Amino acid sequence: MMRKFRFYPLYLLLAVMVSGVSSAAETEAKVYSVYIVPQLTAIATQKAWEPVLNKLSTATGLNFELVVMPSIPTFEAQLYKGAPDFAFVNPYHSIVAKRQQGYIPLLRDSATMLYGIVVVRKDDPIDAIEKLAGRKVSFPAPNAFAASLAIQATLAKKHIDIIPSFVKTHSNVYLSVLMEDTAAGGGVNNTFDREPSDVRDQLRVLYVTPAFAPHPLMANPRIPEALRAKVITSFIDLAADPANAAIFNNIQMPKPIAADYRRDYLDLEKLGLDKFAVNGGE
Repeated sequence: MMRKFRFYPLYLLLAVMVSGVSSAAETEAKVYSVYIVPQLTAIATQKAWEPVLNKLSTATGLNFELVVMPSIPTFEAQLYKGAPDFAFVNPYHSIVAKRQQGYIPLLRDSATMLYGIVVVRKDDPIDAIEKLAGRKVSFPAPNAFAASLAIQATLAKKHIDIIPSFVKTHSNVYLSVLMEDTAAGGGVNNTFDREPSDVRDQLRVLYVTPAFAPHPLMANPRIPEALRAKVITSFIDLAADPANAAIFNNIQMPKPIAADYRRDYLDLEKLGLDKFAVNGGE
């Protein structure tokens, strides 16, 4: 197996070439890009996704390039212009990517639904989101779905004015609260549960949003239907092997199933999230 790392300091872009054992002809075949929404640091994302794509390459005979952008806004810019062949996106991204480029959801997790959460320090006396009025609250990015958009929509409906601070990743949100740079922070259950215990143990969940279908892996419509079907089948089969349980848990898809836009994400179009989103904003 060949593994190549490329670093672009100017853009803070980490790209990891991942390819499975294949014939000489397959090695020279097209390389399919897989972009991952940067909820965590680039290194953490690479460590989580590289083992899965290694196995997927071997199972499908295809070559994949893992691309991790430095922030959610830079990821969005690439997604909305149709750069990724495959992309792991948040639910809001799924409706915009479908609307703008026709992206097709392939897979999502079935084990855990997605919840937005607001966290505060465990020793903070704040006991209701209403008490965040006038306080500084951190979010990963304006267009992070459950961690930002869903929470901001809730606060707006309750007429709670806050001072938002966008800190690029979910991990940064939790640290900003822990370090008392902000009074509270928006995250999601899936990333909070994966934080080190010394971070989680000092934070308290103040508010939880309704449940949503979790992040899907989507395909650009230029990817042939037969190839999309191969990826879906191979992904599900690999995850079903107990030996692969840890690596699929690390990418937030311990029990992947085929995704369906109408069933899983269509209702999000009715939430009016566009009015809270920021095009190209950090």
